Amino acid sequence: MKHCIISKFKPEIEKEQKAAMLPEIKTLFEGLLGIDGIHGVEVIPNCVDRANRYDLLIRIDMEEAALPVYDESELHHKWKDQYGDLLEKKAIFDYE
Repeated sequence: MKHCIISKFKPEIEKEQKAAMLPEIKTLFEGLLGIDGIHGVEVIPNCVDRANRYDLLIRIDMEEAALPVYDESELHHKWKDQYGDLLEKKAIFDYE
């Protein structure tokens, strides 16, 4: 399955700040490849900077059984702890 995290930063986060965080976020999520059942990770920034757009798509290719392992992982908690306060909103979407 594909597990998608679609995130929008708070309005006060400038475009340059978003760009500066991108390599750190990519490195963080690439660490998930060490979890059994996770087969791929993509961190994709939005190419259109408009107020009605989300900023970031994180797509994780995983077996459904890996989802609870991911949820409890140190990397997932680090994402939430380090970047959660910078987000205005997010949406989670899973598909086959």
